[in-house]
Amino acid sequence: MPEQPRLVYDDDCGFCTWCADWAVRNGDFEPVGFSELTLDEQHRLPDEYEDCVHLIADETVYSCGKATEEVLLRMGKLPTEPFTFLNGFADYERLREDAYRFVADHRDQLGKVVSADAPIRR
Repeated sequence: MPEQPRLVYDDDCGFCTWCADWAVRNGDFEPVGFSELTLDEQHRLPDEYEDCVHLIADETVYSCGKATEEVLLRMGKLPTEPFTFLNGFADYERLREDAYRFVADHRDQLGKVVSADAPIRR
């Protein structure tokens, strides 16, 4: 039986914590804040892992925009067919990552709208 995917997020960020909480409430993910990562988990992630969200699913690590897309797809919030098609284009990857970076760069402002204070627990 495959392990529950681990959603790795910045548990110091209220907006990030709110997003992780929403994903856990609507999908099957184990939340793991940056402060809770083991050394083994840190080594599985990119060197600059604190720059974005990650999803560890089986042996695959998804990061940033790809992680967000994968979480939404696994939750059933997005239809898979358009993303299967779009992922065939190099420009789509750049657009997805630029969109992710825009949101990440404005998380302080977004945190004024939606935020959670403490790391989430199941």
